[in-house]
Amino acid sequence: MPTLISDACDMEYRSNLRFAIIGCGSAGKKRSAALPRGALRIACDSKLNRAAEIASQHNGCKPTVSNDDTIQDPNIDTVIICTPHALLAELALKAVKAGKHILVEKPGAITSASLKEIQAISTKTGSLVRVGFNHRYHPVFQKAYQLVRDEKLGQPMFVRARYGHGGRIGFEKEWRAHSRPNGGGNLLDMGIHLIDLAGSFLGEFVSAEGQLFTYFWKMPVEDNAFLHLRTADNRSAWLHSSYTEWKNLFSFEIYFRQAKLQIDGIGRSYGTGRLSYHRMLPQMGPPDTVVFDFPEEDPTWSQELAEFEQDISLGRTPSPGLTEAIKALEVVEEIYRKDRSVASFQSAS
Repeated sequence: MPTLISDACDMEYRSNLRFAIIGCGSAGKKRSAALPRGALRIACDSKLNRAAEIASQHNGCKPTVSNDDTIQDPNIDTVIICTPHALLAELALKAVKAGKHILVEKPGAITSASLKEIQAISTKTGSLVRVGFNHRYHPVFQKAYQLVRDEKLGQPMFVRARYGHGGRIGFEKEWRAHSRPNGGGNLLDMGIHLIDLAGSFLGEFVSAEGQLFTYFWKMPVEDNAFLHLRTADNRSAWLHSSYTEWKNLFSFEIYFRQAKLQIDGIGRSYGTGRLSYHRMLPQMGPPDTVVFDFPEEDPTWSQELAEFEQDISLGRTPSPGLTEAIKALEVVEEIYRKDRSVASFQSAS
C-alpha cells in the first residue's frame, strides 16, 4: 500500500520536540517555515549569515556554524539535515550515534551502504529516521493513494513519468553539477524522486536499465536520465528526469487494469496540481473521467513534518524512511554502474 497520510495524523498536530536544522539553504528555509513556533532551537550552516537569517524568524533560536555542537546539544531531540548530498550521510550517522531523531533530505546519502550503516546504528540507539521524499505528501499523490486504497482499479501495470526543469544562469557551477562521488547529477537529484514515487505504486524494482546524457550543461555529470525499471512480476516504470526541460514539467501516469491515474503539475512553476481519474467502462471505449485540482500552496513540507512528529510520538518506523531510500539508491547505483561515463553532446553545440 502506498504512503497515505495516517488517518490518526491531524495535520495541525504539534509536539514538544526541540529541533535543529543543519543546512539553511532553500530546503532548510522551507523546513524551518513548517516548524511550529518555538520548536527550532538551533540553525546551523557553514555560512553564519544564512543560519542567522533562519534563526531570526524563530524566537529563542541561535545560529551557529558548528555541525558537531548542534548534533551533540543535549537540548535537541530532532535534527533536520538539508545539506548538499555529499554531507547527508556523514551528518546523519553522527546524529543517530548521538541518539537523535532525524529528518534527512533525499536521497539521504550518495551510497546505499552508507544508509545501511545508519540503519544499523539507529536500531541500536532508538533513533527514528525519515527521508525527505516530500513529493509523496503532495495532495495529488495523497489523492492517488486514496483512490488506490478505496477504488477498484485492478492491479497496477506500469508507470510513465517525466520530471524536468531548465536550470538557471550559473547552474553548471552549483553543487548539483559536481562529480558523482560528491553527490551530483540529475539522476541522484531529481530522478530519485521519480524512482521513489514509481516504487510506491509498483513495489520493489529488481531490474534497472538506463541511459545518462549531458546534452547542454557544461558539467561532468548527467543533465538527463532515461530509465526503465522492472519489478519481479514484470511491472515497468519508464522514467525521464531532466535539467533541459526549459518549461518546467511534472507528469506522472499510473496504469491499472481498470483505470488510469494521471498527475500533472505539483505547484509553483510546475503548474497547478491536477489528478485525472480515468475509469474504464465495462464496454470499454472512452472512460469516465473525474478531475481533481489542488491549487493551494505546497503543503508537503508541513505535512511530512507532522507525520514525522507522529512517528516519534507513536514510536513508529517512518515511511518513507531508510528502507525505501536504500531501495531507491540501489536503483541509482545500478544505473551508474552500467553507465560509467556520461555521453556528452556539448561538442555538437
